[in-house]
Order: sequence, then structure tokens, then C-alpha cells
Amino acid sequence: MNDPAKNVTTIYEQIAAEAQRFNRATKSVTLLAVSKTRTPEAILAVAEQGQQDFGENYLQEALEKIKILKEHQLVWHFIGTIQSNKTADIAQNFDWVHTVEREKIARRLNEQRPETLAPLNVCIEVNISGETTKSGVTLEELPGLAKLITAMPKLHLRGLMALPAPTNDFEAQRKPFRQLAEALKQLQGDGMELDTLSIGTTADYKAAIAEGASIVRLGTAIFGERLPK
Repeated sequence: MNDPAKNVTTIYEQIAAEAQRFNRATKSVTLLAVSKTRTPEAILAVAEQGQQDFGENYLQEALEKIKILKEHQLVWHFIGTIQSNKTADIAQNFDWVHTVEREKIARRLNEQRPETLAPLNVCIEVNISGETTKSGVTLEELPGLAKLITAMPKLHLRGLMALPAPTNDFEAQRKPFRQLAEALKQLQGDGMELDTLSIGTTADYKAAIAEGASIVRLGTAIFGERLPK
């Protein structure tokens, strides 16, 4: 029987081991539990093990969970594709957004973020593998969008996010993550105070940690295989 509470403690140990392997501090890597399609009860079981950060792709489903679990002081990350008609709900209910890829979406999030809340933490999604089926800016487009977002008072640009083309080869997994890390360093060198690389999933988080991931996004490793939505 799958046990998310047990699984997440195992993942903590594995993240710590990988961080040590690549001469990194354990606390430099945050686990983001990808909880899309999971029940509030499953999320709460993981939260009771100390997990605070949860990632959601489907807005209406996420809003229900946020409402049900509001007393548990969880940190909610939106990691799905952002449609223009969904920006208000995202701006009003989430702590982080990892998938900003257009000026229009950034401006709407900034305009719709309530004054009573802290600036919304955002990452720019980069299409690091150049896949036509995936969202994200190119590396060439990245500096311009980053500059625009840093000027928006109700957004806090934290860093970059990517979901590279899948491969089972460890060294091949590291290559796009390394490219993204270099892009982050270039932006930092331009004076931007960025601190986040949101990279790595259940399939490739070890390669992501090797290349400097500060957030790894794991779902299946914690909750088991996902049922159809």
C-alpha cells in the first residue's frame, strides 16, 4: 500500500544524500510536493511530516484544497499553464507561480495581486530544450522578460523554472539544467537578486540537485502513480 507520509520522509533523506554528494547544504534544496489530483487528506498526511510547500496545476481543484486546508499554513505554488482568465484567482490565492512566460500574464498577476498580501513570488518558465509542444521563453527572450518583471511592484522575481525533454541518461539530464543555471548567473551578474532554480522531477531530481536546484518538484515519488483526472 502506498504511504505518502512514509514516502516523503524517504525523499527528505534522498535529497540530503544527493546534496551531500554534490557538496551542497541540505537546506539549500526545497522539496515541492506536487499534489495535483491528490486529495486534501493525502496532502495533510504529508504536511504532518513537516512538508509545507505544495504545487498545483489545475486551478479550480487547487482553490478547493486551499480553502479546505487554510488553517494549516501551507505554501501554495501554481505550476500549471496560466490562462489570462485565471490570473485573478492565482494572484489572490497562491504564494508562488513558477510558470510565467509572457509579459501579459505578468502584468495581470501584478495588477490583480491584493495590496494586503506580500508580493507574489514568481519564476520565469524557460523552454530550455526548445520543444514546440512546451511553454516557456527562449534563452534569448529571457533577459527582456526578467527586466520587465523586476519593475513590477507586486511581483517578486525569484528565479527560473524549466521542464527539459525527458531522458534516462544522467549526464544528458544535467546538461539543460546546467544551461539554466548559467542563465540564472547571467541575470544575477546583471544585478538581479535571484535565488531560485525550480528544476527536477521524480525522474531527474538527482541531476537537478547536481546542477544547483533550489526547488525540486516531486509528485509520484511521494504520492504514488497518479490516477486520471
